[in-house]
Amino acid sequence: MIMLRLTPILAVLLLAGTSAVAQMPLTPSGVQPPATDKPKPLERPAEKPKASEKAAEKPPAPTAAAKKPAPPPAAAAKPAAPSLPSAPATATTTSPPPNDPNVDLVYGAYQRGQYKTAFDLATAKAQTGDPKAMAMLGQLYENAMGVKRDYDKAAAWYKRAADAGDRESMFALAMMQLAGRGGPVDRQDAVKLLASAAKLGEPKAAYNLALLYLDGQTLPQDLKRSAELLQMAADGGNPEAQYALATFYKEGTGVPKDPQKAVQLLQAAALAENVDAEVEYAIALYNGTGTAKNLPAAVALLRKAAKQNSPIAQNRLAWVLYYGSGTPADKAEAYKWHLVAKTAGKGDPKLDEKFADLSPDDRTKGEQAAKRWLGTTK
Repeated sequence: MIMLRLTPILAVLLLAGTSAVAQMPLTPSGVQPPATDKPKPLERPAEKPKASEKAAEKPPAPTAAAKKPAPPPAAAAKPAAPSLPSAPATATTTSPPPNDPNVDLVYGAYQRGQYKTAFDLATAKAQTGDPKAMAMLGQLYENAMGVKRDYDKAAAWYKRAADAGDRESMFALAMMQLAGRGGPVDRQDAVKLLASAAKLGEPKAAYNLALLYLDGQTLPQDLKRSAELLQMAADGGNPEAQYALATFYKEGTGVPKDPQKAVQLLQAAALAENVDAEVEYAIALYNGTGTAKNLPAAVALLRKAAKQNSPIAQNRLAWVLYYGSGTPADKAEAYKWHLVAKTAGKGDPKLDEKFADLSPDDRTKGEQAAKRWLGTTK
């Protein structure tokens, strides 16, 4: 099951701390850093979707939204549309209804990876008109689990379950219609299904509908409505929506500006393992923007995001380690992350200059550590 992906358009919604704290800087893209070599506060780089911001002289601030997600089934976003993180391509999660041991058997088999058993049990249960069993059959057919992939049959089972009021099937069928799977592309019906599922409390549906209102192609652009839907999805625990809504509160897009709410949402998304949110929350903690300053916690989040292969986090961690801000200085380790980030396309000429005078011992240690991380050590 796929979820909509929007290509970020404006860097204005890419969160980051910008307070003028006399610590270490994470400067904006294309902005010439001050001549002094004294560390400055972390700042968000204004960047294009694919982490295209240029490196800055002072330790640049981590920022989320480093990836360029694939465009949604709808037309490309208008230049004026704000940026949103991409939704992951994930299968629909089918939850068993409470107090139904028969469906629990279906879901239990599915959870254990016994897809053929789940298919057989769900087939029998679906004949009784159970929408959750129908939804399970749709998912199994769609994802080729225990049965040969068949989008037509998946769409048919999702539709039966959706007609019976199953919100997850409404969402799943909508995404298939937007992608043109199991039938021709049908954006109008997909929007109706997403709206119905969102009204029933399906977070993924609310999030994707918000993206359509933000995109302004399938639906007229409506930032206020997009924010409302993001709030619904965020309240439902969707980390992508929490991150996206945080950008809205940061910049006052569709909602009043509120740095505190932005940070709360970033924290929630970071706890849910959203890497972009981890990086942005690290910035807020580092600069004390909307929350109390906490350099050790900020560095810990940068490390975590760097280890999850965020090039922005790797680059910013290199700056942090170079200056020893919030953590002991370690130029060999800093050089390692600089090389790793560069391999991922996050080059930084200013860091190249910094490391020009690196001691031979630190250079060797950094290069070896980078090779081990990248798996290129012979």
